[in-house]
Amino acid sequence: MSLDLDTVLDRRKLRRKLTFWRVAAVVIALLAIGIGSFYLLGGSNMARTSSHIARLPIEGVILENRKQLQLIESLGESESVKAVIVSINSPGGSTTGGEELYNALRRLAEKKTVVAEIRTVGASAGYMVALAGEHIFARYNSITGSIGVLFQYGNAAKLMNTIGVEMDAVKSAPLKAEPDFYSKASPEARAVLKDVVDDSFDWFVSLVAERRNLEPAAAKALADGRIFSGHRAFENGLIDSIGGEKEVVAWLTENKSVDADLPVVTWELGRETDDLPFALKMSKGLGSGVAETILEQSGVANRLISPGFMLDGLVSVWQASETEIDKRQY
Repeated sequence: MSLDLDTVLDRRKLRRKLTFWRVAAVVIALLAIGIGSFYLLGGSNMARTSSHIARLPIEGVILENRKQLQLIESLGESESVKAVIVSINSPGGSTTGGEELYNALRRLAEKKTVVAEIRTVGASAGYMVALAGEHIFARYNSITGSIGVLFQYGNAAKLMNTIGVEMDAVKSAPLKAEPDFYSKASPEARAVLKDVVDDSFDWFVSLVAERRNLEPAAAKALADGRIFSGHRAFENGLIDSIGGEKEVVAWLTENKSVDADLPVVTWELGRETDDLPFALKMSKGLGSGVAETILEQSGVANRLISPGFMLDGLVSVWQASETEIDKRQY
């Protein structure tokens, strides 16, 4: 059946309209991608070139992180940064990671005013990091404290007997590779571990005493591993003020002559560096089969912090029990 002229013209108009909107949709999509890329990759960098207060997020489990240290060095070198807010939301992590971060922030404090803000939680190594600040803020109900050092290890001997696995070792000395996960730790091994933990703990307590202007005995009395609300931490001299970022900026304005109108710009490791912003994402990484089962059940070599999160070495981390979590459900 032949089409009349009007029908042919209408169809051509319809095709032109469809083509127009298809092209328009592509252009809009490209513009959106370009604008998004600007803000994600370039916008923050451009903001860093003008005067501002830098926000440095410290989030998740604290570990040694070279790129993080390089970022802190860049903060110190930037003439645009007029002050630094260390924004903490961390239960802690490895004691060495906290020490490294603390030292980096103290070096930064020689060049810039550094203020710590504890948000939801800043405990153990998280509180250690806060000690680097000239002034420490926390919310009334923030969780902080948990001053102490921990070395955990497990014993899977009964489990191994059940599944029929035997382990043995030839050692150069009795204390080599102690404790292990397949036999009970000897008194000598426990004594060595206690000495290491006590040495690290004494260092942590001395840091608290020095930075919070406390007598050593007073600092040690607060370092029994307990957590404090922000309010109780303030009463005990572990923090300086109750408040959040708004109060931090007001303090900087009043005490450090920082312009109240300066923007607060987040400095963080971008995805282009293959590093997420100070958030730790860890997998078990222990293989599979019998070995994985044994290690998961035993919490071997001080590594088990919570399901799926593993740390090596001495740790300063708050681990909430189910009872403590239940009490916070309100």
